[in-house]
Amino acid sequence: MAGKAALWGRFPEMAATTIPAENDLTGARAVDRALALLSMVGRHAERGVALSVIVTESGLNKPTARRLLLALIRAGLVEQDEETRRYYLGEEAYVLGSLSSRRFGLLQMAQDGLTRISRRTEDSSFLSVRRDTFALCLYREEGTWPVRTHALQAGFEHPLGIGAGSLAMLAALPDGEVESVIAANSGLIAANYPGITLDGLRRDVELTRTNGYSLNPGLILSNSWGIGVAIRTPDGALAGALSIAAVDSRMRAERQPELAALLREEVTRIETRIAEMMASRARTRGDGDTKRQTRRTSK
Repeated sequence: MAGKAALWGRFPEMAATTIPAENDLTGARAVDRALALLSMVGRHAERGVALSVIVTESGLNKPTARRLLLALIRAGLVEQDEETRRYYLGEEAYVLGSLSSRRFGLLQMAQDGLTRISRRTEDSSFLSVRRDTFALCLYREEGTWPVRTHALQAGFEHPLGIGAGSLAMLAALPDGEVESVIAANSGLIAANYPGITLDGLRRDVELTRTNGYSLNPGLILSNSWGIGVAIRTPDGALAGALSIAAVDSRMRAERQPELAALLREEVTRIETRIAEMMASRARTRGDGDTKRQTRRTSK
């Protein structure tokens, strides 16, 4: 139940959730609060979230938070584990995310490329996007090699910089933003990733920029290595990352440039499609503005 994938197809970064005031009890404000809680549950997609954490993070009292969560459960957007009582994204959230991905397109743009990568390498490949100070895995394409790593699955979140695709995205950000992300995640990294230091993460960012690809040499699980390349929009903004994961014996130094080249090839294809999509939307908006101006002038 808890392994539902959060397939958010929208690639611009998600803003932090803001919960409307506690005394806003009805109407649109109640909807705003419920949707903010939905986003909060989504940020804990991998492990679920306890009601006490939701109350603390949202600032809502327990009865109000529980009432809003029950409404989301009735809609199928949230589920509650009967044993742990933790909240997870529900099946309807999965459906909506899948449907929205068809419009926003990054997942659709990447799937064929991930299939090509995994066919050529026999290893598993991934699409990840930034979600605030975290990296969210949207999609995993299984490889055919008999021995595989299962450290990353669709729906899993890690702090930005933890894991190959996640590190590629962190390194694609401006220096000031990199430092802000590291500072925000410092406590979580110290508590949950003992093999990673903040200074080491900064060095990895610089090395990723120098090489043009990221490398995770088994820092999360000792025998699970990964390599990643960031995806950018035409204006240089971060869109996501592609990555490959394999057991350590399949990611020796001599093979890493070959894997990085395959990732760059598919990233270039995706970036070209993003540019074409954005240009098409700009033309459509321009045509609409011209028609509206013509109608106003003719009156």
